[in-house]
Amino acid sequence: MSRDEQLKQRWENVVNILSEKFSSGEDLDLEGIIYLIGVQELGKIHATFKKDEKVNLMHIAICRLLEPYGYYEFEYFDNDGWPHYKVKEELPPLKAGEQAVLMKEAIVSYFLEKELIE
Repeated sequence: MSRDEQLKQRWENVVNILSEKFSSGEDLDLEGIIYLIGVQELGKIHATFKKDEKVNLMHIAICRLLEPYGYYEFEYFDNDGWPHYKVKEELPPLKAGEQAVLMKEAIVSYFLEKELIE
């Protein structure tokens, strides 16, 4: 199986698992999955978030997802328990499709690490 086919299968597996658990039968999109990862990383699963906090949750997720790629490094948790990351290396300019593939790869790796998928 090619790397692209494996990524596609694993991505569909992640979407199916998360959509079944967190959506009313509709497939979650990339942004929805990033948001869920942000909530998971914050650890406040049952909290209600304001709009600006939702943006911050997505930022946390992106930093956490791209940390293994060397783009971000965890720094500390603030007094409210929010993780903070610093930029280690700027992301290269990517086209929209390339960004989506990078994020899908990072999400699949995250869920492999968490042993949600194989």
